[in-house]
Amino acid sequence: MERVRRAAHAGSWYTNNASKLDEQLEGWLKATGLSKSPDVRGIIAPHAGYSYSGRCAAFAFANIDPANISRVFLLGPSHHYYTPKCALTRATVYKTPIGDLLVDLEVIEELRATGKFELMDLHVDEAEHSMEMHLPYLAKVFHGYPVKVVPILVGALNSDNEAMFGRLLAKYVDDPKNFFSVSSDFCHWGSRFSYTYYDKQQGPIYKSIETLDRMAMEIIETGDADAFKTYLQEYENTICGRHPISVFLHMLKNCSTKIKIGFVQYEQSSQCKSLKDSSVSYASAAAKVES
Repeated sequence: MERVRRAAHAGSWYTNNASKLDEQLEGWLKATGLSKSPDVRGIIAPHAGYSYSGRCAAFAFANIDPANISRVFLLGPSHHYYTPKCALTRATVYKTPIGDLLVDLEVIEELRATGKFELMDLHVDEAEHSMEMHLPYLAKVFHGYPVKVVPILVGALNSDNEAMFGRLLAKYVDDPKNFFSVSSDFCHWGSRFSYTYYDKQQGPIYKSIETLDRMAMEIIETGDADAFKTYLQEYENTICGRHPISVFLHMLKNCSTKIKIGFVQYEQSSQCKSLKDSSVSYASAAAKVES
């Protein structure tokens, strides 16, 4: 029985006009100047409204060579629904204005059989934007290719569970037909986010935010999940996809394929200069097989 996850944020977070959306994504992908690489096996990309982060996200998705990929694992944080676990979709198809993506029910069943995951209701799935904002880009990049998706909502995991899910998913990294799309924005700064860390030595506030984010990005590039955890404890940076990123780091540590993450783009929604301001940071990375 077909269970459809609607494109619930189309028409608000991004245009629901198919030709406009296709044109917009095409423009952003071309503007990166990046070429597709079969060595890129995963990405980290933002998930804000496209007017804010669509351009930055293109720097991740432009790396994808769809030719030999048959499955995309989507890891997104949960913004509205609390779970200390990871949750699997009940949907069989994810809709986008520019084409639908079928869910890989076989892998969903395989993961479910481990007893470690919960299932999320359709209304929880549709309310969450973190994975949906990756879907139009995936539909665009994989247009004409028979790809399926494995959406995994990553809850508020403790360190042990991040490591456990990382070990559990690591075997999928060793299959070159699998790809990983990890969803995260970076620093949410301002009193409305209850986060106003400011190191005056860095100059204006927006420079302090950038230094803070780049510290996180450099740690993520080392692949050290423990160092990332220590950084988060020390600075409490409001990286909303910290749990999906941590799970991904544990996956890369536990698989036998050597894969290195490299960030390729960093942007901020606006430049904060006073405590009245606020901004969200966006960063895009490609995870590449090391030859």
